[in-house]
Amino acid sequence: MPPSVCSADCGPGLRKFLQEGIAACCFDCIPCPENEVSNETNVEKCVRCPEDQYANREQNQCIQKSVIFLNYKDPLGMTLASMALCFTAFTVLILGVFVKHHDTPIVKANNRNLSYILLISLMICFLCSFLFIGQPNAATCVLQQITFGVVFTVAVSTVLAKTVTVLLAFTVTAPGRRMRFFLISRAPNYIIAICTLIQIILCAIWLLVSTPFIDTDAHSEHGQIIIVCNKGSVTAFYCVLGYHGSLALGSFIVAFLARNLPGKFNEAKLLTFSMLLFCSVWVTFLPVYHSTKGKVMMVLEVFSILSSSAGLLGCIFIPKCYIILLRPERNSLQKLKEKSSY
Repeated sequence: MPPSVCSADCGPGLRKFLQEGIAACCFDCIPCPENEVSNETNVEKCVRCPEDQYANREQNQCIQKSVIFLNYKDPLGMTLASMALCFTAFTVLILGVFVKHHDTPIVKANNRNLSYILLISLMICFLCSFLFIGQPNAATCVLQQITFGVVFTVAVSTVLAKTVTVLLAFTVTAPGRRMRFFLISRAPNYIIAICTLIQIILCAIWLLVSTPFIDTDAHSEHGQIIIVCNKGSVTAFYCVLGYHGSLALGSFIVAFLARNLPGKFNEAKLLTFSMLLFCSVWVTFLPVYHSTKGKVMMVLEVFSILSSSAGLLGCIFIPKCYIILLRPERNSLQKLKEKSSY
């Protein structure tokens, strides 16, 4: 006897859907659910693809997902790497200008040693962007956040030390004042060591509690597995970032208080604007970073590192280089004593 069939066969990529109260030979053919396949006829259940595979458009075969990361060959990776190289070269150029003109008043003003430390730390900040580009491994995942945390702390604490130096320089008006001792003894320089030590302790706790590790994101992009560095502890990351923010806020407040002090060598206005720009970048970064995933998250962090470092470099040092290179007549002790400011 030939079998009686009232419905056409369900081919690959489809599954049988039986309705209640209707004969078993009558059924509907519906597509397999997302990321499930069927490669036989008249199957009642589809098979889910493994995590490292995805269903093709016909939903009759599982295909291996491609592994991607923020690569130097990608347009975004190439752009960020080029920006980091350009900013690093520009920082080296500014450092060379400052070293060449180290005896001029505008370089000596506000502690030239602090200017050297700030330039070197900013140069390392630009270079640390390369830790976020390329295929991650266990070492780079740890170095990414630790280098970012410590080097940025050195940079921001140096700005804080420069603002304190400005404030002390104008506070000391009488030889017998106690403040004179702090200025002569280079006490502001200890701010860098103390602030950096605190950040190193925070990073050490981070590594002990939850070390960053390599992670895979198989859900953000269809048909792709994104290799990213998992920060381990998001709380520790925000503590490190929050510490940067507290130092930047302290620098901004001190520089804001000293912004109207007289003297052409007073760079408090430049420091105030640089800290305002720095805080704006990272305040904008937090909500956007929290809402992104995968490779975009890495791109956003690298861009924030580059833009905030470039802001510090441009706001503090470009006006000085302009005077050193293009207006050398203003780079004299007589001009620095004038009431007008640069």
